[in-house]
Amino acid sequence: MGDNGRVTVGIVGASGYGGVQLVRMLCEHPNVDLVYLGGDSSAGKPYGDIYPHLAHRIDLTVEPIDIDTIASRCQVVFLGLPNGLAYKMAPQLLEKGCQVLDLSADYRLTDLNVYKDWYGGDDRDDRDVLAKAVYGLPELYRDRILETNLIACPGCYTTTSLLAIAPLLKQGLIDPDTLIIDAKSGTSGGGRQGKINLLLAEAHNSLAAYGVTSHRHTPELEQVCSDLAGHEVKVQFTPHLIPMVRGILSTVYATLRDPGLVREDLRTIYSVFYQNSPWVRVLPNGVYPQSKWACGTNLCYIGLEVDARTDRVIVMSVTDNLIKGQAGQAVQCLNLMQGLDETLGLPKLAFYP
Repeated sequence: MGDNGRVTVGIVGASGYGGVQLVRMLCEHPNVDLVYLGGDSSAGKPYGDIYPHLAHRIDLTVEPIDIDTIASRCQVVFLGLPNGLAYKMAPQLLEKGCQVLDLSADYRLTDLNVYKDWYGGDDRDDRDVLAKAVYGLPELYRDRILETNLIACPGCYTTTSLLAIAPLLKQGLIDPDTLIIDAKSGTSGGGRQGKINLLLAEAHNSLAAYGVTSHRHTPELEQVCSDLAGHEVKVQFTPHLIPMVRGILSTVYATLRDPGLVREDLRTIYSVFYQNSPWVRVLPNGVYPQSKWACGTNLCYIGLEVDARTDRVIVMSVTDNLIKGQAGQAVQCLNLMQGLDETLGLPKLAFYP
């Protein structure tokens, strides 16, 4: 922290949906001074011109992206850039003493060859830096987050699904080969840039799967699931686009190794697993989460069911894809890295209805 006990923070890629969530939360954070906003296409524009609803709260202008400028002002830097850009910037920022939280996929996959298979970047050769990155899911890797300067912030689908899955794999409760993830996301998960499938006329009154067997979050899911299980795990993951703005519902199915387990057993296991996780709510028996409950918050709600007829567990998990699934989780990691309470500056109550 700085001499005044506050952290100076910058955001590169501040004009996207993830960036504007960060701006909103960091402006309200009691221990943060937001001192730099960077971008390419938006450089030179007052931030209040891009997002007029924040003009009364922030008077910063988006600046060209310059490593020296960023490092001279910022102790912590959030990179909210498209995949393939962060790995060109993060090593330089780290070398200059900054802590870096990357919201893209550049540091999520520990195997550089797997990254290249799914994202390209054949020119990439930063294995030493990649080896220092910590996967930024606090509920699973809190101890590692406390001791790193480089956070790979998880994807939104991955966060929502892994929080549903983690106790099952960590405790060896399921046959991993039977794991199926059926997830549905609002359109903001596609970003702010215009895309035909996200137009109101295309998405409204429609529901469709996409990225079937080939979604880029698949290797991320498999990497963490394998880590939790202690052996290689492959998952069947199918995402869907829902005609709403924000929110994710991930429904996970798996066969129980002990068919005698009942819903109350699993609820006890989950409650203990997440007893020190202030952003996870394990719901009472028979209560199934709705995405609206998490909207605008950093919370994840988890509901559980057991089908004695099929010996399967069904776990339902919801988050706000832009908060716990992206920017809020990054702020949660920032808090941990700075030795702060991990709930600081993060929204706890949803707007409803």
